[in-house]
Amino acid sequence: MSDHPAGLNDLKDRIRDAIRAGGPMPVSLFMLMCLHDPEHGYYATRPGFNQDFTTAPETSQVFGELIGLWAANEWRTMGSPDPFWLVELGPGRGAMMSDLLRAGRAVPGFLQAARIAVIEASPALRREQQIRLAGRDLTCLDDLAEVPAGPSIILANEFLDCLAVRQYIRDGNGWRERQVGLSGESLTFGIGPPAELPPDLLPVGESVEYAAGLGTLAELIAQRFRQAAGRALFIDYGPEDRSPGDTLRAYRLGAQVDPLIDPGACDLTVDVDFPRLRRLCLAEGLSVHGPLQQGYFLTRLGAQERGRKLAACNPSRAHEVLEGVRRLTDPGEMGERFKVVALAPHDAPTPAGF
Repeated sequence: MSDHPAGLNDLKDRIRDAIRAGGPMPVSLFMLMCLHDPEHGYYATRPGFNQDFTTAPETSQVFGELIGLWAANEWRTMGSPDPFWLVELGPGRGAMMSDLLRAGRAVPGFLQAARIAVIEASPALRREQQIRLAGRDLTCLDDLAEVPAGPSIILANEFLDCLAVRQYIRDGNGWRERQVGLSGESLTFGIGPPAELPPDLLPVGESVEYAAGLGTLAELIAQRFRQAAGRALFIDYGPEDRSPGDTLRAYRLGAQVDPLIDPGACDLTVDVDFPRLRRLCLAEGLSVHGPLQQGYFLTRLGAQERGRKLAACNPSRAHEVLEGVRRLTDPGEMGERFKVVALAPHDAPTPAGF
C-alpha cells in the first residue's frame, strides 16, 4: 500500500484515463505530469530534499559560498554593472542562494547591485525560499524569459536533469519512440511506431534521450547575452562526450524505485546531454566552457582552503565541515559525476575555475 498523501493516487488515475483516451503517451509527457502537475505533481506536493535526494548546497555551505564568489568575480569582469539580474533556475529551498549572498558580501557593491530573480515552478518550494531568504527582495518568476532585460548572471544547480525528455530506441535501421501505456490497470513502458529523430540529436548506441528544453534555454540565454553582458553557470550530471541513452530514474527516500509505480510521489531525473548543450550554445554564438568535473572546478575555486578555514572556526563541527567538502570534490562521491558548464558572450574572457 502506498504511503503518500491521499489524493496523489488521482494522478495515476488521470494518467490511465489519458492513455485510454489518446493512446500511449511519450515519456516526456509522463515526466511533466509526474513532476509538475499543479495538484498532484512531485514538486507541487512533496519536495523531498534530504529525503528522496540531497543536493550539493544541502551537503555543504562551501558549495554556495564558492558559487557566490564565482558570481561576484564574474560581475567585476563584466564591468560591475549596477543594476544586474542575479538569476537562479530551480533554487530548491534557497540554500545555494542564501550561502551565495552571504559570501557575496565580501565583494564591495555586488549585493547592492544585484536584483535577485528566482525561477521556480513549485509552490511548495517557493514557500521554502521565502522563509530561508526572508528579508531579501526576491522577484519570483515562472520562466527565464520573464526576467527583465539587462546584464545578468544565471545560475542553476540540478536544474537541467529535470527537463522532460523524449526517449528513442533503435529498431533495426530505424528508431521508435518509447512510450508509457497500460497493461491491464498497470502502467508499462512500450515502443511506438517508427519515428524520425530530431535533426540536432547525434545518437550513440541503441537508445537516446532528447530534452527539447535545452534548445529553448540556449536561445534565451544567447538572446540576453547579445543584448547585455552576462554569464551562466550550470552544475548537473551526465556524460561529457556522448548523448545519454535510457537514464530515466526515480528516487524515493534515498532509494531508486520503479518510476511507474507511484507517479507524483517520487523524484524523476535523467542525465544531461552536455554534448548537445554545447553544440546548441555554440550554434547560438555563445562561448562554452566545460563540461568540467565538479571536483576540479570547486578545488580551483578554493574548496579545500575554505573548508579548512571553516573547520578551524567551528571546532565542534570540523569533521562535518571537512566531510561535506570531501563529498563535493571526491571523484567517488559528487566530484566526478557532476559537471560544470559556463556560458558567456563569444568575446568574454575565460570564467574563473575553467
